[in-house]
Amino acid sequence: MNTNLGLILLVGALIGATSGYLGSFMVLKRMSLVGDALSHVALPGIAIAITLGINPLLGALVALVIATFGIWYLGEHSEVYPEALVGVFFTASLSLGLLLTPEPELLEALFGNIDKIGIMDSVLTIIGAIIIFIVTFIFSKKLLLGIVSEDLAKSQGINVAKVNLVYLLLVALVVALGVKFLGTLLTGAMVIIPAVTAKNLSKSIKQFQLYSIILGVVSSFLGIFLAKYIGISSGPAVVLTSISIFLLSYIFKNK
Repeated sequence: MNTNLGLILLVGALIGATSGYLGSFMVLKRMSLVGDALSHVALPGIAIAITLGINPLLGALVALVIATFGIWYLGEHSEVYPEALVGVFFTASLSLGLLLTPEPELLEALFGNIDKIGIMDSVLTIIGAIIIFIVTFIFSKKLLLGIVSEDLAKSQGINVAKVNLVYLLLVALVVALGVKFLGTLLTGAMVIIPAVTAKNLSKSIKQFQLYSIILGVVSSFLGIFLAKYIGISSGPAVVLTSISIFLLSYIFKNK
């Protein structure tokens, strides 16, 4: 195995694992479309980063953090439903990103390019994955309690608004890490599909989270090999692999 493929597999495994872990909470919170919408918010950040000649991952992260704070603040202080706010940010960001992104880099920004993943991207992904796992583990009980009942969580002294903000920032981070690997159009799918697949197979919360992580890694690995073998973009290959596993789990569940 060459060094470049090793880096790609490492990045893919980490993105798959963190996406699956965060996705398990997202499915329970019934916020499955949030990850998909947030991934499109990264596009203007990528466009500005390319124009300035800096790492697109950093540009995506800045745009996602700004959007996350905006969605969270308006969700806490506005009567508009969070899903509607996400839709507004989604359409505005996608339109702005399509206008700003240089045409030669647009296809790569939308669908990802595993061949452009380098040492710095791998280092940032490792650091980001460690942060995501540690912070999510620390907040997991509060997140789960808030999912069961926000009133019960508040009665236990939990600041539900703060926990929701932290969770949305973690989703923003995993989306930023995945944009070069999967592209802005497909990164959100990896937060949703492995977790939904795991829900078909699991019988407890711990099993659900473990299966989500494993399925995220397996989808990434198989998708990478498929992309390399056929010569297609990594994003569609990984997502289609994940969807195929979901369909198998659905058939298995029904039988």
